[in-house]
Amino acid sequence: MKKTLIEKIFFSGTIMMLLISCNAKIVITDTSEGIDPVDYVKPYMGNISHLLVPTFPTMHLPNSMMRVYPERKDFTADLLNGLPLIITSHRGSSAFNLSPFQGEKSDIKPVINYSYDNEKLTPYSYKVYLDDQQTKVNFGLSHQSAMYEIDFDKNENTYLIVNSRNGVMNWDGSSLSGYQLIENNTKIYLYMNLEEIPELIFVLKNGNLNEGTNAEGRDASIVLKFPSNTTKLHIRYGISFIDEAQAESNYKREVQDQNVKSLHVSGRKIWNEALKKIEVHGDDHSEKAVFYTSLYRTYERPVCLSEDGRYYSAFDNSVHEDNGRAFYTDDWIWDSYRAHHPLRVLVDPKKEEDIINSFVIMAEQMDNFWMPTFPEVTGDSRRMNSNHGVASVIDAYRKGLRRFDLEKAYEACKNGITQKTLAPWSGMASGELEVFYKEKGYFPALYDGEKETVPEVHHFESRQPVAVTLGTSYDEWCLSQIAKELGKNKEHNHFLKNSFNYQNLFNHETKFFHPKDNKGNFIVPFDYKFSGGMGARKFYSENNGWTYRWDVQHNIKDLIKLMGGNTSFVNELNSMFSEPLGRSKYAFYAQLPDQTGNVGQFTMANEPSLHIPYLYNYAGQPWKTQKRIHTLLNQWFRDDLMGVPGDEDGGGMTAFVVFSQLGFYPVTPGMPMYNIGSPVFEKAIVHLENGNDFTIKTKNFAPENKYIQSAKLNGKNWDKPWFLHSEIINGAVLELVMGDKANKSWGSDPNNAPPSED
Repeated sequence: MKKTLIEKIFFSGTIMMLLISCNAKIVITDTSEGIDPVDYVKPYMGNISHLLVPTFPTMHLPNSMMRVYPERKDFTADLLNGLPLIITSHRGSSAFNLSPFQGEKSDIKPVINYSYDNEKLTPYSYKVYLDDQQTKVNFGLSHQSAMYEIDFDKNENTYLIVNSRNGVMNWDGSSLSGYQLIENNTKIYLYMNLEEIPELIFVLKNGNLNEGTNAEGRDASIVLKFPSNTTKLHIRYGISFIDEAQAESNYKREVQDQNVKSLHVSGRKIWNEALKKIEVHGDDHSEKAVFYTSLYRTYERPVCLSEDGRYYSAFDNSVHEDNGRAFYTDDWIWDSYRAHHPLRVLVDPKKEEDIINSFVIMAEQMDNFWMPTFPEVTGDSRRMNSNHGVASVIDAYRKGLRRFDLEKAYEACKNGITQKTLAPWSGMASGELEVFYKEKGYFPALYDGEKETVPEVHHFESRQPVAVTLGTSYDEWCLSQIAKELGKNKEHNHFLKNSFNYQNLFNHETKFFHPKDNKGNFIVPFDYKFSGGMGARKFYSENNGWTYRWDVQHNIKDLIKLMGGNTSFVNELNSMFSEPLGRSKYAFYAQLPDQTGNVGQFTMANEPSLHIPYLYNYAGQPWKTQKRIHTLLNQWFRDDLMGVPGDEDGGGMTAFVVFSQLGFYPVTPGMPMYNIGSPVFEKAIVHLENGNDFTIKTKNFAPENKYIQSAKLNGKNWDKPWFLHSEIINGAVLELVMGDKANKSWGSDPNNAPPSED
């Protein structure tokens, strides 16, 4: 029977609703052949935030100093704030600003706000049309230099405004140079050269435009006026943290003889070389877009500051020779130690060695020989809690990386944990809280309304006593393992004993980690969802007690015992994913804005949660890990503007996506092993730096076939939901037979649970 058009529409719509209601995955088939990895990258993915900080569409080469993105209030903003020249830190604002302008001299401002259209951005290129100005912008970049080509369509006076928000700008007759002062007496320098020669030079200061060649102070701006027949500008520039001469050298080395097109060609090649370290195969274009966009994000930080064999360090405000090894900074280790560093160990180990070596150098350059916690281009900001650089050190060493001084790294880590205060967001030396911690084995909490009297606690922060105790327990476990590698048996035993300090805050009645006062009493009454004020920071950190319930990465086996065994542990894990918010979304996120991307009380949007879905492997139910990983990836990571659930810290979260889409994850940095999850690709190949390949292959692949039926590793039957780094690093094949229903026996033998300290 033939259907009318309306009947056809209704029928197809009904089928679509059925698919959606059944949570079926709609696959956009990838029919492209020979498409390069960089073509899958969507820098706009996640640019509209669910609540907090979005991702930024950043143009840069892998781990390079030159980072740029369109500067606007947020993705939906109507106006661009000029054209950026350099972003000084991940998600920071631009140090210098460029504003091409056609119009009346009286309308000139330090930064022109542009209406814009037809923006097109890739990791290595940028095009935009400034529609009110009728100006076309084309941009390309290198590691420490970049170039703009600007085409003017109007027949009006043509100007170029170069602004330093707080610094000095000079025109010497053929080029422009200067610096901007940022935090901690750090300066970023600029050298700019134009093919077209201006006919007049002005200085814009405090709204006044006067002829001159030197501008100084806040919003110091040089304004270049070009002849009336000027229709195009070619602007090449270099940046430096050393001095103006070095900025000029960077410009000459990288862009002096280049044009935007050639920069696009070289940038594209460099990105493909980086992204091709991991190949993924399958028909789902969207999954590849999520994967390669996530992998691109992991190259945004840290950044290489070496310039022609030298680098500026804000850790001692001096310029140093790099002695042939790149110096890296801008690494928020609280976020990145979990998956970002382990991913680099796997695909870029030489770079990871240089990064850890840089950490040790930073410690040597600072007044105290303390491992940094949040090293930025302006120094160590000491944000968040704990000292997790120690985890990256032992993880790298245990996985065979050797090009750093383990003894020095150990001393820096030990000093940072035992000599510096454990109080978050503080760089002060240890005080009475640390004396208490060493004696009692936990960080004491304050009652509601009880005033802080300890100077080590930052004036805008709280003690975060549970987060600090759990984080330091893990840090001391990492210290114990380095001590063991160095043959320091007494120190190994001391720190290993301290690594059990999390037990001191475990409430056996509630099975949660619960803050205690300085007399050893649990703080009552207590709500594991909402006690602790904004961000639950009076007791936890950014996340509530439901997240920190699982923050014992080094000893899951003991955590299972504390919770009453495997069955109880799994039941409590299940309850996390089904426990309601307890308030309206409006009220919940008003207090816990970092805890977005919720599935029950689980938050996909914050790094302390990343390992939690893999914990079923430890309790004999790996099929639930397989189900949960697929569900979370489908729910929260998509190739669209809202496709990242929370605060993606320059690779901290998206490294989780890379690992999880491949089918494995490093639950415990410092233990050289990986938990098996469930891959989303038919085949993936990790090209290891030593020339070998680690291949993950599936049989019976289909989006709905998320469950492992059986497995082989290097041709041998494999019934463990984990494998060692040593079993893949010299080349390996993990073959997984998949199905749409769980094989609840695979990997469930208690003797095959992943290793854990016990």
